[in-house]
Amino acid sequence: MPNAADTHFQHRTVLLDDAVDALVWRPDGVYVDGTFGRGGHSSAILERLAPSGRLIAFDKDPVAIAAASSMVTQSAAADRADFDIVHDSFASLTGAMAERKVSALSGVLLDLGVSSPQIDDPERGFSFRFDGPLDMRMDSTRGESAAQWLARASLDELTKVIRDYGEERFAFQIAKAIIARRAESEQLGPLTRTGELAALVANTVKTREKGQNPATRTFQALRIHVNQELAELPVTLEAALALLEHGGRLVVISFHSLEDRIVKQFMQKHATAPVLDRRLPIRAADMPEPLMRKLGRFRASEGEVRANPRARSAVMRIAEKIMP
Repeated sequence: MPNAADTHFQHRTVLLDDAVDALVWRPDGVYVDGTFGRGGHSSAILERLAPSGRLIAFDKDPVAIAAASSMVTQSAAADRADFDIVHDSFASLTGAMAERKVSALSGVLLDLGVSSPQIDDPERGFSFRFDGPLDMRMDSTRGESAAQWLARASLDELTKVIRDYGEERFAFQIAKAIIARRAESEQLGPLTRTGELAALVANTVKTREKGQNPATRTFQALRIHVNQELAELPVTLEAALALLEHGGRLVVISFHSLEDRIVKQFMQKHATAPVLDRRLPIRAADMPEPLMRKLGRFRASEGEVRANPRARSAVMRIAEKIMP
């Protein structure tokens, strides 16, 4: 496994300048990087902040936490402003801010992608490209691994997760194959390796989009489920909105349609004034106003996609809080 000092340089941060340009609108503000990763966005944010500014970053990954500690000791940018790293999910935003006596934020950035060091390390079990333990946990020190869940989940649970989170039309067939494999565990052993799962899916899914590995959707579904990614995102968006000050920015980078749909619907909901019964005696001046204003939807440039193919699927949405 690469050490913490090296991993920062092995990950290309997607939409780096665009995201930071949209996020940092006052250099003396308090900002949150909800997914530190290997510090690409955090480093750039710190460079924009005044000495009175503050950045609080979150990450579940112990290796990312180690990388953050290394950045604090080695980066001159980190000396420019107050920097703090939280070893937890961004879903703990409300509690973490209360612990730090932060009542208002100037901006919140969420980069929802998996970092390249996580994908490229076989021991993490995120990718079917490498054979390794079937883990998939962002935080390898907590919770249930993918292998443990696959060993106990029912046919219905397997089908639902693979169908809903992977948008896999062969979800039932894959789930049946996993159950059948469990029945053969005395001869074959439990399903514990990424290579074993990838081979099982490939033997089950006979047709697939050109250029896509048959296991792509199943691996995505398991990663989302193991890390509760779609459950944590709405909670975090609501917490961010509640904490943002007037004019505060919410910047979210999504990498697949399920995440982007949640973000899109959230911003649309809060950028639209509530509809009231026209029969109610309310003056125009007292009509409720929307909480947010959408500032745009952006994708990586052709040049960035050529340099970093991971950026191809990235969608960045930006909104500003317009009500105190």
